Amino acid sequence: MKQLSTRFSMAVHILSLIAVTPNELTGDFIAGSVNTNPVVVRRIMGLLKKAGLVDVRPGVGGASLLKSTEDITLLDVYRAVNLIEENQLFRVHEDSNIRCLVGRNIESALQAELNEAQFAMESRLAQTTLSQLTARFK
Repeated sequence: MKQLSTRFSMAVHILSLIAVTPNELTGDFIAGSVNTNPVVVRRIMGLLKKAGLVDVRPGVGGASLLKSTEDITLLDVYRAVNLIEENQLFRVHEDSNIRCLVGRNIESALQAELNEAQFAMESRLAQTTLSQLTARFK
């Protein structure tokens, strides 16, 4: 079974780290905390920068948040790093046999349910800010 990308949890980890220890950060420090390769961290930081969530400069303490932690939701982070096609988290297989009752109807019937599931997930992520999340670390 293929799982959703870990980019989201890594991005939340990185943003939380910047929020909690803003002055001591290096790429190696972040990579050590996330426990991944610095190249992966740079890639995710690039996506966060493109989304307007962080500013990145070379050197120690080179990463800073562009918004307050109260203004960054988990949905913001999710949208920044999860590059999903046509804004659809779930895709239904295509080219079913239209001569079959199930094949003719499965895509529209199932996609409606999957769209509702995506909406529910995104609504929930929108309810939690980075500030609320990092408050749980203490």
